[in-house]
Amino acid sequence: MTFFWYDWAGYIGVLLVLLAYFLLQAHKLHGNRLAYQLMNILGAIGVMLSLLFGSFNWSAFLMQVAWLLIGIYGVARSMQKRREVQGRLP
Repeated sequence: MTFFWYDWAGYIGVLLVLLAYFLLQAHKLHGNRLAYQLMNILGAIGVMLSLLFGSFNWSAFLMQVAWLLIGIYGVARSMQKRREVQGRLP
């Protein structure tokens, strides 16, 4: 069996998403923290790369696009809240 770079990107992406979810459930990560969001974003990108360059599947691709957008939303929301808190500090 031959593994290409996009296969590895997909496996690493799946590992990142599953690890992020496990760490969230184990209370080692918080869902509103940057590390959790980045693990999900990078995981989704890895799976999307494997789908784009390997065997394409629309339903899996659309799920990863949604996962990516939700992760980006989480990062943007966290940054906005951080700016609001900093704006209130004397």
